Amino acid sequence: MKTPPLKPLLLTSLPVLASVFIAATLVWRFDVPALAMPLVLGIIAGGLVDLDNRLTGRLKNIIITVFLFTVASLTAQSTLGTGLPFIAAMTAMTFGFTILGAIGLRYRTFAFGALAVATYTSLTYTPETFWLTNPVMILLGTLLYSACTLVFHILFPNRPVQESMAKAYEALGEYFDAKADFFDPDEAAWLGNRQIDLAMKNTGVIAAFNQCRAALFYRLRGQHRHPRTARMLRYYFTAQDIHERISSAHVDYAELSDKLKNTDLIFRIHRLLEMQGQACRNVAAALTGGKNYTYSKRLGRAMQGCRESLRLYADGHIRNRDVHHIQQLLHNLSTVDHQLQQLENVSHRDLENESEASRIAGMEGSGWRYAWQNVKSQLNFESAVFRHAVRLSVVVAAACLIVEMLHLHLGYWILLTALFVCQPNYAATKSRVYQRIGGTVLGVVVGSLVPYFTPSVETKLWIVIASTTLFFMSRSYKYSFSTFFITIQALTSFSLAGLDVYSALPVRIIDTVIGSVLAWAAVSYLWPDWRYLTLKLTAAKALGGNGAYLDKILEQLQHGSRDDVSYRTVRRQAHERIAALSSSLSEMSSEPKKYGSQIADGFTLLKHSYALMGYISALGAYRNHMAQDCGEAFTEQFYHTAHRIAELLKAMPEWDGQTFQTALSAVREDLEALYADIPDNRQGSVLWQQLSLIARQLEPCYLALNPTEEPVAQEG
Repeated sequence: MKTPPLKPLLLTSLPVLASVFIAATLVWRFDVPALAMPLVLGIIAGGLVDLDNRLTGRLKNIIITVFLFTVASLTAQSTLGTGLPFIAAMTAMTFGFTILGAIGLRYRTFAFGALAVATYTSLTYTPETFWLTNPVMILLGTLLYSACTLVFHILFPNRPVQESMAKAYEALGEYFDAKADFFDPDEAAWLGNRQIDLAMKNTGVIAAFNQCRAALFYRLRGQHRHPRTARMLRYYFTAQDIHERISSAHVDYAELSDKLKNTDLIFRIHRLLEMQGQACRNVAAALTGGKNYTYSKRLGRAMQGCRESLRLYADGHIRNRDVHHIQQLLHNLSTVDHQLQQLENVSHRDLENESEASRIAGMEGSGWRYAWQNVKSQLNFESAVFRHAVRLSVVVAAACLIVEMLHLHLGYWILLTALFVCQPNYAATKSRVYQRIGGTVLGVVVGSLVPYFTPSVETKLWIVIASTTLFFMSRSYKYSFSTFFITIQALTSFSLAGLDVYSALPVRIIDTVIGSVLAWAAVSYLWPDWRYLTLKLTAAKALGGNGAYLDKILEQLQHGSRDDVSYRTVRRQAHERIAALSSSLSEMSSEPKKYGSQIADGFTLLKHSYALMGYISALGAYRNHMAQDCGEAFTEQFYHTAHRIAELLKAMPEWDGQTFQTALSAVREDLEALYADIPDNRQGSVLWQQLSLIARQLEPCYLALNPTEEPVAQEG
């Protein structure tokens, strides 16, 4: 993962830096170095569950966090040293908290933090310490961190939203670069691979958009819309519109590259796309720096150059239908250019009041009934959440059993390692195993020098402050770095507590290896991914999402364009399902021996289904241009054919070859009839072309979904 800019990292780390500094100051002032470890671990636990929200939302999060942390810490502390009761309590908490994550992201984060607190309580336990000391210190650390986050939220209320928005525009810039590759005439033979690259970049865009949506949703809910929030909302809607336009496909790119390869037009389009991608990155840089975006006049000249080049090309190809489609492509790029020009100039008056066009779709439901229904629906082995809850519970039980049976002092590092390394899927867990062991070994080597060179309590406290802050700065982009820093922090805390660090060094490495092996074995042999990861099911959802997206576009073509929340939701879900297919293939690619030929078929399906979405998106971008009359016969036949294609997309995964071919033949006949009724205007030509391009992807999608099926030869 690419390292984020330094300034956002520093701003994000200010609450943990401030809270650890205060904690270290208190430890030094009252001369209680033994309490440094539980106090700092409480701060770390608070940081692990820190979620962006408005002020009242943060207060609610703190209340939930303190309640869950209290339950977890007291349960662990009261059963420590009891053998089977402790193992049973930790196993039950692991399953209960993990399955609680099925409710939504917030509860998944809180639940993991509670498990971490239970483990921290076990880790900091010493027989000579009063039993309530460590739980109280951990909770005080969490409250200290929470108080610091509230202060910095008041000082920088809009920072998290701006950072999320900057990431979205950065991802959008990379997507533009990938799209520009389609207009390289020398690479026409490799456009199939370009389609896969574009789909992979789209996954990053959707993830960034969802992060923005979450940040905006929690800020907008139940409060007056602040002008700064309204500005970010405008940025978000602009990014969504740009994404729909740039993901649109108005023509077969391989054919277009071949026809334009000896003209300057294709090179100008390629350059324009790259410049618009750079403009998106400039927006991201402006957001990160807290400045206003300034539109580049050079970009405007490039846009004008494309228009002039197209006019000259059109004059020489008057009867060429491709001219209409290139014009529509440039119209989309011109709209993107206009959006970038107006990004800082548009009045936010229409966004300051709640309206259907400016609402954000909800993140998750609320209430006990919603929570129970969500949890209940996950109580089966087809659910990845349930499998992970059972798997993690087995890992925790095994780790606790090893510690209790062998009476290992500080052996709860095994439990801590297993808990942090064991992820819901194999690929992520394997990556963490290597990074955890590597970071720990390096941290032990460096950490072993700390007591030798830093004998004073003050110096050790400064190391705790620095290593904890660096842990938080690195944990979001490089797990091995974060493990390295937290190992140094842990060893220094042991030294402050008066423990023999040198005797703990080999134990720390051995415990890390044991915990990592437990996590790796669990994801490899306990209900592993490859038994449940059904590519066909994921692909079926992607195709069904495309069908729903097409249906929604047709509804707006008929009844008028509205960029309302229902339209944006359907569009987002279609992109999310394609992104899920892309992510599944990325995971499968890391284990080619286990998935075999599924991977090749999957990438073929991804290529065609993403091309399909591009052609559908082009119709979505065209919603505002239906005023021109296409004639009753054409319009009626167009909607009939388009709805038939949408239904075919939804039903395709369930059909056998014969049923599919019958439906496909009916679509082709409808398209032929539609072609005969095309009016002599640009609009009718574009609508027919888009349906034809969509229909062209249906059979390749079906064959990739059902690789054993043979294509039926077409007559004529």
